[in-house]
Order: sequence, then structure tokens, then C-alpha cells
Amino acid sequence: MSEPTANSLPAALPAVPLTIEGAWVLHLMYRIDRGKWNALTNLSRRDLLREFADDLRQTQSREDGQTAVYAMVGKGDLMIICFRESLAALQEAQRDFLRNSLAGYLTPVADYTSVIELGLYESSVKTFRALEEKGLAPHGELWQAAVQETLERQAEAMAPRLYPRLPESQYVCFYPMDRLRGEAKNWYTVPIEERARMMHEHGLVGRRYAGTVKQIITGSIGLDDWEWGVDLFSDDPVVFKKLIYEMRFDEVSAVYAKFGKFYVGVRCAPAELEERLLG
Repeated sequence: MSEPTANSLPAALPAVPLTIEGAWVLHLMYRIDRGKWNALTNLSRRDLLREFADDLRQTQSREDGQTAVYAMVGKGDLMIICFRESLAALQEAQRDFLRNSLAGYLTPVADYTSVIELGLYESSVKTFRALEEKGLAPHGELWQAAVQETLERQAEAMAPRLYPRLPESQYVCFYPMDRLRGEAKNWYTVPIEERARMMHEHGLVGRRYAGTVKQIITGSIGLDDWEWGVDLFSDDPVVFKKLIYEMRFDEVSAVYAKFGKFYVGVRCAPAELEERLLG
């Protein structure tokens, strides 16, 4: 059997998978400044929390964005998660919170800016191969038009996942993460078809927890210090440990993942803020 010629070898597909983006997401984490807070009377502390609760109720009644507040466990006292339709709207949400009187008694712990992202690995490989078979040059005008059509079709089909409701689950776990870019292991040098295979296997683990955990993935390359943010919402916090532990055994996590700090919290409706933060 003759050796394949250079022209008969399959061409390498474009390395970058297609993605579609949706709502913008801001996480704000704070610790109460105990020196200032303890100097207040109990009545003053309650007044501050009631003012904040009133503002939160008004925010939650708006149709152009969503906000949820969590009493943190461990690394802070208060986590605020905002979903908005634009980056500018996120800035407005942050500005409005800082105008609240309670903000003067809080110290920032962390913050994270990102946008809901769906990575289309399987669709990317399928689309790229089909365009290649048609003889279209990567990134040419016809190629780009076909890719745009795929993105628009996927965005329409996945609109509920791109612009979801903020889950009302009792608990949240948020953490940022990267893919390794070291000399020995580098996610970004792995061919796209191999990455697609690993991501498919990775996703199968998450699907087994679909009834108990709501997972929202956000992209943050160029927006914050890590590459992705992950929010897990559940009424059973033990499931966070089980899901993340199991995922660490699949190849994409075991070989290529690096994790940041984990932040967990308990959901606070406006009426619950005083009880959660004052007792």
C-alpha cells in the first residue's frame, strides 16, 4: 500500500472552537467591616439592611436584569450575583449597589466579570469538516458566512441557556478556572477534534447531576484574571463536592484544569437579610 501524499492527508481544522454568548454576569464578594459595624446600634444595623432589602426588591422587580444575594460561608459575608444584558448594565448594577448605605460598611473580598458562554466543540468540528469538504478556505468570505449561519441557528436554539433565570436554589458555589498552558501540558496545542472528545466526556459527568445541580458556565478570557467562571446552584450543597470530585477524574480536568478559589453561600431573599446577617 502506498504512503499517503501530503495533499491526501486531512488538513488541520481551525484551532478555535465556535462559541455563543449571552447574559453578562458580575460576582461581588464582601466582608463586613466589623469595626464600623459593631460601632453601630442594633437599630442602625437593621435600618441599613432594610434599606438594602428595599433596593434589592426593586432590582428584582425589573425586567432588564436579575440580582441575587447570598450570605457567604468562609471567605466573606455577602455575595451578590448580577445577570444583565450588557457590560454597561453590569457597571450600572455595581454603581447602584455602591450608592447603598450598606456599602460603606463592607470591604471587598473578590469580584468577577464574565459572560455566559456555550462552547460549541462538536458543532465546530462538524461545521469545519463540512466546509472543508466543500473546498472552502478557512476564514474566507463564504466560510465566515457559513459559520455565522451556524452561530445564529445555535443561539436561537439555545436562547434559554444563554439568558437563563437566576436559579432560586438555596445554595451557590462559584469558582474560576483555567486550562493549562504549561510546557508539558498545553490545552491550546491539542487538536480541536481531541479537545472536542474530551469535552464531550467531561459533559457526560455533569449531565448525570442535571436533576440536582444547575450549572452556568461563563467565559472571562480578556475580561478577568481567569479563563472561565463556574456557578453551581443546588438545594443540597453536598452535591457540589460530589460533582466536582467526580469531574476531576475525567481527562480534561485531571490533566488540563487549574482551579481558583471556591466561594459558597446561602441564598437570601430580601426578607431574610436581617436574619442571615444579624441573627
